[in-house]
Amino acid sequence: MRYTFLFLVSFVFIACSDNSNYNNDNPYLLNVPVNVSINLTLPEYSQLKFTGNSIYIPNEGNKGIIVIKVGTGYFAWDAADPNHQQADCSVLVNSGFNATCGCSDKNTYNLATGEPVRIEEDVDISNLEYTLKFYPVRKNGSILTISN
Repeated sequence: MRYTFLFLVSFVFIACSDNSNYNNDNPYLLNVPVNVSINLTLPEYSQLKFTGNSIYIPNEGNKGIIVIKVGTGYFAWDAADPNHQQADCSVLVNSGFNATCGCSDKNTYNLATGEPVRIEEDVDISNLEYTLKFYPVRKNGSILTISN
């Protein structure tokens, strides 16, 4: 009986843990508050009507936010390269399902998974420790709310 009680108490603590900050162990990215809403009926967001299209929203997160439509859902990622010190060149430039860092390392990430991807044969991605910083997206009618 005592072991059952300990198991249930442990389960409750694990189930109630706070998951509001994704990738919070990354030394290169700050856990800044994000709360932005976008109206999909506005022309500047019309690209998000089609799967595989992505947009960049400046002045949010660490270096802006990239939002992509994947199937019937949406994902939002911080536009800062998570694998090196932040600099002017470390803003990711989105292109369809991928985003690439503007620095000389040209780190590239898949916007559907947040994982680093190898675009060229001679590029080694094994040293890229961190994935993109994810922000939850909620859709209510034609409004997307991105917040952590």
